[in-house]
Amino acid sequence: MTEKDKKPCFSKTKETQPNSRFYNYTLFIFISLTTWFLVLFLYLPPTVPTNSKQQNTHSLHKTKNLNSINNENYSHTPFSVYIYNLPPQFNFDLLKNCSHLNIYSNMCPHVANQGLGQPLPDMATDLGLGSDSGHAPWFATHQFLAEMIFHARMENHLFRTWDPSRATLFYVPFYGGLHASSKFSETNHTVRDELAVRLEDFLRSQPWWDRHQGKDHFMVLGRTSWDFMRTPGGSDFGANYLLNLPRVRKMSVMTVERHLWKGSNQHGIPYPSYFHPSTSQQMLTWQQKMRQLRRPHLFTFIGAPRKGVGKAAIRKELIRQCGESTRCNLVACINTEGSSKCYKPSEVIKAMSSSEFCLQAPGDSFTRRSTFDSVLAGCIPVFFSPHTAYTQYGWFLPADGEEYSVYIDGEKGNVRVKIEEELLKIPRERVERMRNKVIDLIPRVTYKHPNASDDDAEFKDAVDVTIAALAKHVQTIILGGKNKSNNNQIL
Repeated sequence: MTEKDKKPCFSKTKETQPNSRFYNYTLFIFISLTTWFLVLFLYLPPTVPTNSKQQNTHSLHKTKNLNSINNENYSHTPFSVYIYNLPPQFNFDLLKNCSHLNIYSNMCPHVANQGLGQPLPDMATDLGLGSDSGHAPWFATHQFLAEMIFHARMENHLFRTWDPSRATLFYVPFYGGLHASSKFSETNHTVRDELAVRLEDFLRSQPWWDRHQGKDHFMVLGRTSWDFMRTPGGSDFGANYLLNLPRVRKMSVMTVERHLWKGSNQHGIPYPSYFHPSTSQQMLTWQQKMRQLRRPHLFTFIGAPRKGVGKAAIRKELIRQCGESTRCNLVACINTEGSSKCYKPSEVIKAMSSSEFCLQAPGDSFTRRSTFDSVLAGCIPVFFSPHTAYTQYGWFLPADGEEYSVYIDGEKGNVRVKIEEELLKIPRERVERMRNKVIDLIPRVTYKHPNASDDDAEFKDAVDVTIAALAKHVQTIILGGKNKSNNNQIL
């Protein structure tokens, strides 16, 4: 055999020993890491934030199936609310004198049931919609009691925290609207403002105020902002000075009507209507009924004439046009035998739920509770001023008003078109789209029953929407954003 014919001889042992050592080393590392991860998984389970004990599994998977409840899911929003335990003079003590909380009426029946008012167990039957199963969700709720209902809802809210060091928001539960209405006839301004001044003193003494100079604090008022913004030298109709106080101006203020030009820290929230469901099933059932109803009337107007010009004049015109139309259902709240219908929830909802469109004229101020009654009834609102809803409730209603409403210019107190003709011009397909959108909006403008369990958190009500939007707004302010309400964008 020549040298050329000899083949190289490779030692199997020499070539494979390094690979064997590498393989054993890799296997050891793999087994060690796997064992370590198993130990972590078995003995260190994931923690759950204190204030989200029910939200992660229950509400998320159920919300996906509730397509007709059109609400954004906020269950992962990292915020919590601390409620100040105010001295009772600022809230509960006011209720002890409930017969004198309003110079026009006895408020005792209205402040009952945590501000919901008297129950209406036969409401569904009165509406011709059968009977409610279980606890009836209907109450004769006063339009100016959002502050009480909001407080009662927050007491049991999923995102409430008892630890102020963990709070994102600080809620000051002052029943300012009830106090204001009890002092409308008080001529001494010092006496009229006394409780508001005491509240500011209380805030000054709170250590958590200094953390962000009150920017993370808020209060809820059940009356319009005009009742809390008396101006020196201006007309005196009974307002106090609450919203002009320096510390209150640093807070966020929720009110059923914000001041359009001086209310940079104010945010509009819905007036409470009569429906306060405890469960998502009650909400879904109501929405389904509103989708299926036959609506024989083209439009309806429920209201009384107002004296004067401007906003008042337009009501006279609406009453005239509605009264002359065979397609309009007029419920005139004047001193006649039928005027009592205006104050019966079943008559109000019945009239609206039998109509395609509901006329929403400004009243004593730009806004009115009737807007939210019409949404509840699946009736498309027709506005005559942008300030009745468009510039007020951006956290609750779509930025594009045409999605859910009709606008007819009545800013100067007159309507230059025939309302019936304008409404008849709208294509049927668009009417259906608008009505479906209105019905989709019902949950977010409704106040749940305060005793509703957060175990049933599938739909977000007006309180849920408010605190989620407010937490985002406050975060923007604290991080350097401008202190202005984002009232033209739905969140």
